[in-house]
Amino acid sequence: MKKNALVPSSVGLIDIAPTQSSAGANATGLAEPPLSPHVSGISFSASDVSSINSSLALHKVHFDSTLVGDYRLLNLTWFEPPAPSQAPIVASSPVVEAPAHQSTTSTSLSASGRGKHSNLILILGIGAGIVILTIVSVLVICSCAFREGKPKGSPKENVKPRTVDAVPAGGSLPHPTSTRFLAYEELKEATNNFEPASILGEGGFGRVFKGVLSDGTAVAIKRLTSGGQQGDKEFLVEVEMLSRLHHRNLVKLVGYYTSRDSSQNLLCYELVPNGSLEAWLHGPLGLNCPLDWDTRMKIALDAARGLAYLHEDSQPCVIHRDFKASNILLENNFHAKVADFGLAKQAPEGRANYLSTRVMGTFGYVAPEYAMTGHLLVKSDVYSYGVVLLELLTGRKPVDMSQPSGQENLVTWARPILRDKDRLEELADPRLGGKYPKEDFVRVCTIAAACVAPEANQRPTMGEVVQSLKMVQRVTEYQDSMSASNTRPNMRQSSTTFESDGTSSIFSSGPYSGLSAFDNDNMPRAAVSSEDLHVGR
Repeated sequence: MKKNALVPSSVGLIDIAPTQSSAGANATGLAEPPLSPHVSGISFSASDVSSINSSLALHKVHFDSTLVGDYRLLNLTWFEPPAPSQAPIVASSPVVEAPAHQSTTSTSLSASGRGKHSNLILILGIGAGIVILTIVSVLVICSCAFREGKPKGSPKENVKPRTVDAVPAGGSLPHPTSTRFLAYEELKEATNNFEPASILGEGGFGRVFKGVLSDGTAVAIKRLTSGGQQGDKEFLVEVEMLSRLHHRNLVKLVGYYTSRDSSQNLLCYELVPNGSLEAWLHGPLGLNCPLDWDTRMKIALDAARGLAYLHEDSQPCVIHRDFKASNILLENNFHAKVADFGLAKQAPEGRANYLSTRVMGTFGYVAPEYAMTGHLLVKSDVYSYGVVLLELLTGRKPVDMSQPSGQENLVTWARPILRDKDRLEELADPRLGGKYPKEDFVRVCTIAAACVAPEANQRPTMGEVVQSLKMVQRVTEYQDSMSASNTRPNMRQSSTTFESDGTSSIFSSGPYSGLSAFDNDNMPRAAVSSEDLHVGR
């Protein structure tokens, strides 16, 4: 090839393909290198080639210096690359290095296509997300509007169990779902607008009204004083707790009402029609017809069963904290039910005591460790029960300021007498008229003394109290059957025998065995079948 000679129009950038006639010797007589195979292709139009020639006129294309000398590019033809399915065309030497800007242009076109595709996917994804979010928002708004616009039911429907929050919105409170929510209008109508004539009693936490619901259920409605938002939370927690407690010796919760707007908290209980133990012992009910011994023992056993259920059978353990005679309600057959859990507290799981920041209860019934240190124990309820048992034995109030100086407090007055077995009859209620079994009286005094022991660890559990009272009852029944038949029946070999060694008591095996003054040497030798000690409460 002659220096600065024109390149035929059939030559491309990839392969130099001069015509066959130009091979061999040139005008100068120099031998030329072998030519590469001719590559045919689609040529650009004249205008395209002219445009490319113009843009590349001042650029050099570097060939292998051993094969091609210096030259100037005068003309070129662009060949279309082969299809992907075809085998690539590999040209023999010489190889021409393509201009850098050509590869860059091709890469830019490919990257631009991929970028447009990615942008399209991103736009479609964002659009779909917006559409889904819009649909969900519309569904939520429609659902809320439907709930708010739902009409209220009739009064009878309002006393049906509800499984949704009964308290108006405005705060996140733990709304009870396992008991009935009663409409305020229903309770107002039941008590004739809470008229004074329907008041059953009044305590430090509100009044109790008698009423009849629209379905004919007789109820006692306790109207509590609200304590603000914190008080509302505590009230709802107590309602949830009450709804889980079911026992024949506990007053049943029928329903409740609460409203933050009007600061109204009401508890609706079943009506126990025969008044309280306090009214029968110290009020007008017992003046003309005092309770006899058997009735008092029935009440004592029922109350012990209710308290034992709270302590030992409910999960978690429940401490009543205000157990007293006025919270023991009587049915027409004088079976007793424990009431008023407004102060009841759940003991922390796994613990039978905790430190209370506020001492609650009724003076005369509060255990000494609770009053002095604030430590609330299950045994604190046992102490309160012991005070009630002393009331049943003596007929006296826990605190009676009409008594002589030094005898105002029932426990303080009774404790020295309880230590002297020869003086125990001084404790008997005069209204009994001496009509009580002397041996049973001594045994019950022993139980009462153990319950009001100064140290909590000397007191029995309520389960042990229940079994002890049942034991007294069984012994009495056995003695009655002995007297009637005048013969001793065959007993099972597995039995528990009351025997006196001059120092033991019916609690001699427990932690309160130090009360040795309560010996039972005057108890008759009697046997009780061991299965009686494990009967259900």
